Amino acid sequence: MSVPVLVAVAWPYASGSRHLGHLAGAYLPADVFARQQRIVGNEVLMVSGSDVHGTPITVRADAEGVTPSVIVDRYHNEFVRQWEELGFSWDLFTTTGTENHARVTQEMFLAQLQNGHIDRRVSEQYYDATADRFLPDRYIEGTCPHCGYTEARGDQCDDCGQTLDALDLGDPRSKISGAVPERRETEHFYFRYSDFTEQLAEIYKDKSHWRPHVLNFVLGYIREGLLDRAITRDIEWGIELPVDDLGPGKRIYVWYDAVIGYLSASKEWSAQQGDDEAWRHWWENDDSRHVYFIGKDNIPFHCLFWPAQLIGAGNLHLPDDVPANQYVTFKGGKASASRGVGLTIDEGLALFEPDGLRYALAANFPEQADTEVSIESIARRINEELVATWGNLVNRVLSMLHNNHGVQPPSEDRTAEDQALLDTVEETLAVCGQLFERVELRGALRTAMAGAQAINTYLNATEPWKLAKSDAQRSATVLATALDAINCIRVGLAPFLPFSSARLDEILGPLDGWSTRPVPPGTEIPKPTPLFTKVDIDAIQVS
Repeated sequence: MSVPVLVAVAWPYASGSRHLGHLAGAYLPADVFARQQRIVGNEVLMVSGSDVHGTPITVRADAEGVTPSVIVDRYHNEFVRQWEELGFSWDLFTTTGTENHARVTQEMFLAQLQNGHIDRRVSEQYYDATADRFLPDRYIEGTCPHCGYTEARGDQCDDCGQTLDALDLGDPRSKISGAVPERRETEHFYFRYSDFTEQLAEIYKDKSHWRPHVLNFVLGYIREGLLDRAITRDIEWGIELPVDDLGPGKRIYVWYDAVIGYLSASKEWSAQQGDDEAWRHWWENDDSRHVYFIGKDNIPFHCLFWPAQLIGAGNLHLPDDVPANQYVTFKGGKASASRGVGLTIDEGLALFEPDGLRYALAANFPEQADTEVSIESIARRINEELVATWGNLVNRVLSMLHNNHGVQPPSEDRTAEDQALLDTVEETLAVCGQLFERVELRGALRTAMAGAQAINTYLNATEPWKLAKSDAQRSATVLATALDAINCIRVGLAPFLPFSSARLDEILGPLDGWSTRPVPPGTEIPKPTPLFTKVDIDAIQVS
């Protein structure tokens, strides 16, 4: 039975170029999973967009002396171009700057206010007397009270991942003037996250299938008790409040509105389909499945704050799985856009073909632990695994079939050895499917490649190139069996390799489900061209 699957993907700040750590951590896993779910036959809605209200945007705009919209346009357009070059299969990639997103955010705010989960409070916040302005969290840096990292932001520490209150930072400094900020009273709306501690604790009793590092992180927060947080700021860049209780100069703060993007994007997509109610099929349907692809620094926002906001607004579907990835490290340092560590996506695309880059990063998805990536390791994986195992296999089988037969020959008198290979690849595809269901994408790729290696082993044992001279019929059967096996394994690899898979579709026909099927005898086999280009490692090591 077809299942409505929401693939919800972290919203990148339109404040700078994204790096390969972002790509491997959240965006590529989401596309791989969404593609597989579509092959299975599920109804997939994959949404995300550029977060245009993040304070990193205004920080960069201030530094460049331009308006935030200039920064947003620059990087949103860059993201859209990169997704296209990487073959991403978005249903909608939008921004949080749309009228639709503002309306949905304001509607959620009003629903939560009416339900008693939002109230007004006077609190102290940092003020930069030199710049004559209150400082949003990202405008403050200091020492993390948990781990001692000296460049922690006012909302979260990049080093230990803890969410923070800017007032708890040691040695705080303004990113605008460098001055030591002072505390001043200001009034804001607070979301009462503490209202939901017990309810979330009950929900997470049934999440034993989640990744251990995600569940342990969440349960740690719940044991301590959720804290109420201000959801407005003294800023000019952001969504306007739907009430005027606080007076001028207040806006809804980014980390409250950004997660609402998953809902607002679903509604925007729905409107584009000409059916304003279509979004309900995913959001008001107990049979739907919501899977969120994020990095581990976003765990509290997606596993605690967002579910609380959904419950507080009414009967909306909660996350079913949040397979948050760990970090990608580049030559020992955590890949970071703000600190300039690691290759940008554009730099990666300049060095490697899209399918090659997708493969190498997928083979290193940081699903359970931080993983190390380098230019050299990417190149080696492409050459020694993708080209040598899969690309060469497909090319040599198609070449022998083209040269000797021109078509897929009939499979006559298959032996136990032939059937054993077909049984092996069929089981391989089944295991791949099970791993996908558990969002163990790295394992699914490894399993599929093991299936490809099994075909190589079979060919090396049967040697159809020699049989062609001594037993042409047996050679034809071996090659036909090998192509049927390739046709099975390409199903498991298709979510990872969209461009080369599309080329195989032209020869073998489109995929028609997550299952194996033989290549019909008589199928024309044209002269093949290599699926992938070997990387010249010596030429790129100068980078």
